Amino acid sequence: MKIGLAVYEFKNNDPTFNISQIEKAMGGVQGIVDLLCFGESFLQGFDSLVWDYERDKNAAVSANSETMERLCGLTLKYGVDLLIGYMERSSEKIYSSCALIEKGKLVHNYRRISKGWKEYTITDEHYCEGSETDEISYRGRLFRIALCGDLWDYPEKFKTTGVLIWPIYVNFGEGDWARYEAEYVQQAGLAAKKTLLINSISHDPDAIGGGFCFEDGRIKDRLSYGTEGVLTVDI
Repeated sequence: MKIGLAVYEFKNNDPTFNISQIEKAMGGVQGIVDLLCFGESFLQGFDSLVWDYERDKNAAVSANSETMERLCGLTLKYGVDLLIGYMERSSEKIYSSCALIEKGKLVHNYRRISKGWKEYTITDEHYCEGSETDEISYRGRLFRIALCGDLWDYPEKFKTTGVLIWPIYVNFGEGDWARYEAEYVQQAGLAAKKTLLINSISHDPDAIGGGFCFEDGRIKDRLSYGTEGVLTVDI
């Protein structure tokens, strides 16, 4: 199995642009990877919410929305499965979530369990965290999904003998990564022998992205910072 880690630019509050980025990346890896993974909240952009529920409920999308149906359709069009971070609206609640779409169907929806995705000192009961960290089977292999701060706050909940997929968003420059790379490798090693980390590129604020394969406590492979691309990992 081949997994692609898509380090692409998103624009906040511009899902049309972000979906075009998803489709561009899928077209580029058609016939090459089985699963293409994007960073945390890529669909709307990490800083797309303003913490006013009456406004934010229109930015978030449900798991059965037309937007998600469109993404499901793209997996059939390109023959590439998709893992995508997004702001999810479910009933009167908003989550930072991650959808796994396989052959046109949303087969797993993970909700971030740590609260660092939101301005929790000013948000109300509409902005929620999930509670489940289930191990999942995908194409005969075991996986867990953790979103950004999950692995810092609750590493014990993500232990797996399979592969950990870790979509994050940090607005790091190259100097930041130079200081913190080793800490990310170490933290991932608390949960899994093999971790795939994806961070998106952004210009509001500036973030140079990052795509890594961590294995046995070291960086096995990576993408160059600041350039859109897909890191292909054999599983």
